Amino acid sequence: MQLTRFTDLGLRVLMYLTQPERDAPVTNAEVAAQFHVPHNHVIKVVNKLGKLGWVTTRRGRGGGIVLGVSATTLRVGDVLRALEEAEQLINCADPPCVLRGGCQLKHALDVGLTSFYDTMNRYTLADVSSQRTGAKLAALHRNYLGVLPS
Repeated sequence: MQLTRFTDLGLRVLMYLTQPERDAPVTNAEVAAQFHVPHNHVIKVVNKLGKLGWVTTRRGRGGGIVLGVSATTLRVGDVLRALEEAEQLINCADPPCVLRGGCQLKHALDVGLTSFYDTMNRYTLADVSSQRTGAKLAALHRNYLGVLPS
């Protein structure tokens, strides 16, 4: 299974927002610059994260995005499930499979997908944003803020 670019960026945005030293909200333009992705893609991802209640957005001067939930309670598996929207890995009905009804592959894949999400739920956003990752995230914030005009 490979995550979509949308999900990958969603995870990165959430991780980027975990840094507590930051006073000002993060802008979509900043995220686009930091992760080298199109601004429009960031807007779509942030919009989805906002609808899920995981980020809070503020418009206007001094606006931006901030984490809307505690990083210690947001589970990675839940994020993946919501952003991937993959209830199943294969659909035996479309197009109709000649093995349908006598094949165990779909069941095995469904069990594997559930196990994957369960395993990912052992980790919180705080877990995957700590230690070396947290240091890298903090450096990204410092470097970006250092290039902004005063």
